[in-house]
Amino acid sequence: MSGAADRQLLQHFLASLAYRVQKALRGAPDSFATFRAAPGVRTPHELIRHMTSVLGFARAAFVGGGFVTLPGKSFDDEVRDFHRILSDLREHLRVGSTFHAMTPEQLLQGPFADAMTHAGQLAMLRRFAGCPVPPEDFSRALIDARNVGLDQPEPASPDAVWLAAEEEQRHRRDEDGE
Repeated sequence: MSGAADRQLLQHFLASLAYRVQKALRGAPDSFATFRAAPGVRTPHELIRHMTSVLGFARAAFVGGGFVTLPGKSFDDEVRDFHRILSDLREHLRVGSTFHAMTPEQLLQGPFADAMTHAGQLAMLRRFAGCPVPPEDFSRALIDARNVGLDQPEPASPDAVWLAAEEEQRHRRDEDGE
């Protein structure tokens, strides 16, 4: 995996990651950033910082050196940092930067896949926090390999039946005082 088509596929993967992370964060209450499902489980804030660190490690495959993320930033700043590192990685892929420390396959199976796993964890934490993310057919999502930023499109095929059922369930809980 080292040709132009492979690099385009990796760029699309990064755009898919950006889309899924923003889907998991869109509409979340402010308290979601610090939600801890159980002792020892990362909060969404900690997950985003970790994802940035993992992708910073991937960036080192192009530029060498290391990458350190420091705690103490706001959640919004962490999310912006995450999208900045995605953008930097995408640019290295786009311009054909030389792979040094890892092969494209290793990037995909290691840090890229790890970050996607954590995107799924963010979505799962939304459900645990009581504000689930509506399902959609991701194969129909309007993902553009050039867009790894914060501004991601709305779902192209949201599950309307699920949304109605969730709203009804929420209404029942409100009536029952839960």
